[in-house]
Amino acid sequence: MSDQPVISFDNVTVRFDERIIFRNLNFTLGSGEFVYLIGATGSGKSSFLKLIYRDLLPIEGSVHVAGLDITRIKERKVPHLRRSLGIVFQDFQLLPDRSVYDNVAFALEVTGKKRSFIKQRALEVLSMVGLSHRRFDMPDDLSGGEQQRVVIARALANEPRLMLADEPTGNLDPEAAHAIMDIFRQINNRGMAVLMVTHNYDMVKRYPYRTVKIQEETIVEVGK
Repeated sequence: MSDQPVISFDNVTVRFDERIIFRNLNFTLGSGEFVYLIGATGSGKSSFLKLIYRDLLPIEGSVHVAGLDITRIKERKVPHLRRSLGIVFQDFQLLPDRSVYDNVAFALEVTGKKRSFIKQRALEVLSMVGLSHRRFDMPDDLSGGEQQRVVIARALANEPRLMLADEPTGNLDPEAAHAIMDIFRQINNRGMAVLMVTHNYDMVKRYPYRTVKIQEETIVEVGK
C-alpha cells in the first residue's frame, strides 16, 4: 500500500456565484483510509466532492487525487481521473432499460475492455455485493437496498483507488442501510480508501471511523 495520500487539498479556496465556499482548506485522505464527511445542509459537502472528480476547480490552492493534480491536468485526462474513482450517489442513477448485469457491464464497455473480461469482472463485482443471482433482473424489480448494491458493484467495476459515497444510505430503511455499510466496510478492509458523505450520525456512531466536518468555510476534525 502506498504511503502517498489518495486525496490531498492544500490551502484550497473555492468561490461559487460570488460566494466563498472554502477558504484555505487543507485535507488528506490516506491510501486505504475510511473517512466520514459531515456538515450542515448547504455547508459545501457536494462542492467538496465535485472538487475531487473535477467538476469544480479552486481559485487558489491545489487538489491532488489518485496521484493527479486536478488543477493542472488537461481536459482529455479527466476521464482517466474519473475512472480511478468509484462514485456512489444517493439516488442510484441506474439505467432503467438495462438489466443488473448490463448496468455493471456498461461501466466497463465505455473503457473499451474485451467482452470476456467484462463478463468475468461484472460477475465478480456482483458476487461481491451478493447480487449475482439477480443479474438478469431490471432495476425496477429490485428493492432500494438492492439497487444501491448494484450501484456499488458498478463503481467497483474498474478497480478504482478511491470510493466516494454521497449519502449512500439516505433513501434506505435501517436494515438495508446497515447492509450497505457492511459492504463499504468490506471494501475498505480490502485496502480501498472510502470517503463517505453522510448525515446519519447513528451510523457514524455504530461504525466509527475518522470523521471530518465542513464548518465555517473549512474542515475540522471531529474524531471517532
